[in-house]
Amino acid sequence: MNDLTRENRFHESSIKIREPFIIDPSLCIYSPQENVDSLEHPRIRSWMKFIKNDWEPSPTPKGFKRLALIIPCTKYKPYLTSREHKAINSSLLRDGWEPAGNSDAPSELEKFIEDGDDPRIFHEGSLKKRNLILDRIVISEPLGLVPYQFVYYWKGKQSPATSYDDPGLFESRGTSISPYREDCTATKVSGGKWRWGSSERSSYVHMHNYLAEVIASSLKRVSNNYHCIGAWVSPGLTHRSFLADQKLRKEEGIPQARKIEGGSKKLYGVLDIEPEMLRIMPTIEQLKMSQQKLEKRLKNEGRNSSPRTVRSIYARGDGNDTPLGLKEALEFLLKWLNQID
Repeated sequence: MNDLTRENRFHESSIKIREPFIIDPSLCIYSPQENVDSLEHPRIRSWMKFIKNDWEPSPTPKGFKRLALIIPCTKYKPYLTSREHKAINSSLLRDGWEPAGNSDAPSELEKFIEDGDDPRIFHEGSLKKRNLILDRIVISEPLGLVPYQFVYYWKGKQSPATSYDDPGLFESRGTSISPYREDCTATKVSGGKWRWGSSERSSYVHMHNYLAEVIASSLKRVSNNYHCIGAWVSPGLTHRSFLADQKLRKEEGIPQARKIEGGSKKLYGVLDIEPEMLRIMPTIEQLKMSQQKLEKRLKNEGRNSSPRTVRSIYARGDGNDTPLGLKEALEFLLKWLNQID
């Protein structure tokens, strides 16, 4: 019996959604082909229409500048409860950014507030500091963009952003396939892992480029509302690929195409479609510096600072899931924000 059935995967997907929210079984998306099919799902189709045509940032008060910060979607939903988002948002709150307006965060999420957390950690509204207003926006597969204010609820109901699980575009996991589909071309390799075939790779390119177009057109439509847009995304992950242009792909070794039967299909990102639309951070150089600073901190704290241990702690963000949540890396994000006049 194949263990990669939708039924066998559902329990793992459901526990990624934190109460009081519940998963939508029809929004469990386990392969590139299912990602492409999801674009016809009524909830996703309605969301895409909203993001592309109707979403508008709040009006900016006179004398203020509005900024946008794009951050990755996460395994656990709501995103704000993930360690990565908690690390990012904690650093912003400690740096003097203040939540604006009321929050619709349900009280059930309070159990995820840990010792040392700012009680405002799950506030989904804009943040204010000096004459600046910061909107946080999540880059998501399959939703494209999720403005923070719609993370919990949308149109009076549970948001699609708290309803889905989509590990289906991450080939490196070795299980992002749907062997029960007739169009599955993946082949099984050692250790219960699978390697994508032509159909998976072709569907990946289709979904990748479609999301790049959705994100580019949506940001272009609202760009006049923003003084600048930054993206805090990890090298090597799909989110960065959605945004990167050909120049950055070459510099960082981000794939420029995927092989399919009879040739290859080109990958492109937001900056290919809308050059200079946003700034991608952290840079490779900044991450190297972060790792060096981490090594020094571990030594000062009396912790193991061997090269192997440093690499391991760095990869996990020192308990914050990814390097994006690492204290030393976040210093570069705060520096960028504090340099904006």
